Amino acid sequence: MPESGHTWRKAFKGEPIEAEHVRLWTARRVGHSDAPLIANELYVALLGSGAPVIEMTLSTAGTRIRITAHGEDPLSVLYSHGPGWQIVNGLCHLAGLTTDECGLWAQLGTSR
Repeated sequence: MPESGHTWRKAFKGEPIEAEHVRLWTARRVGHSDAPLIANELYVALLGSGAPVIEMTLSTAGTRIRITAHGEDPLSVLYSHGPGWQIVNGLCHLAGLTTDECGLWAQLGTSR
């Protein structure tokens, strides 16, 4: 039996005030207590890179949740492995750079 899931996408302005909206948007869609913090850290990493628009994606499948923050330009190592990266890695099961190197993703399970 295939695992069913949902996907939500929303573009946020690349402005600090939007970080709170990212956390609330995430909390309203997925029930994992760490998801809003992880989404915030991914958003802030792209915000620091100067992205004017950051597209956030939440995808669920079974007990897995994948959070992605995506910008327009490739990220430098500073933004993809800065201080927030330690927080993300401590809270999720897997994390990485998108294949086009313009975004970051993290995956976690709902049982954590």
